[in-house]
Amino acid sequence: MATAKELSGSNNVNNTVVGPSILISGRLTGDEDLTVRGRVEGELTLSRTLIVEPSGVVKANVAVKNAIVSGVVVGNINATESVELTREGRMVGDIRAPRVIIVDGASFRGRVDMGDVEPGRLPAERPALVRATTTRPTTTPARLTTPARPP
Repeated sequence: MATAKELSGSNNVNNTVVGPSILISGRLTGDEDLTVRGRVEGELTLSRTLIVEPSGVVKANVAVKNAIVSGVVVGNINATESVELTREGRMVGDIRAPRVIIVDGASFRGRVDMGDVEPGRLPAERPALVRATTTRPTTTPARLTTPARPP
């Protein structure tokens, strides 16, 4: 898995940083990487990577290509490539992505769905579960009889 530095690149041309004293509330969309050191609340949609640093807090439903969580996320993450919760990461919500990494020490409460997440494509139906049935004998068991005693 790529690290936050590798994904964000050596230059910061295509990376926006929400500073530690910033609070953004509402709907946030973009076509570049976003690093959150402050707080984002509402809805977050990116075509690239979301990086939540240890000081960052995201209270939003998130739709991204990749997510690396080292801070706090409260809400669902839907990623087209991958989601990684680092050792410092804490999350409450559901994850839907083809690749999910939860590192030892991370805190996570929610569900993980690693099925298809391609836009406009419905997930395939799951085959019905076939359960084995047991049959019981229809005859009644014979009664044990004791031999009659002579008088």
